Amino acid sequence: MYVCICNAIREKDLRGAARSHSGDAEALYARLGCQPQCRQCLDDAEDVVADERACALA
Repeated sequence: MYVCICNAIREKDLRGAARSHSGDAEALYARLGCQPQCRQCLDDAEDVVADERACALA
């Protein structure tokens, strides 16, 4: 599933970045070579990042 349409960032890409790097969604976008454009995805992206990190701790 795409989390960010503007940058074509998929959920699996964001989850992988969250496992490998610290920071919020915007920082992870930068790690993926992107930056938020319309910013409508950031709330959902933050949820994905938080979920992935919670799963990693469990």
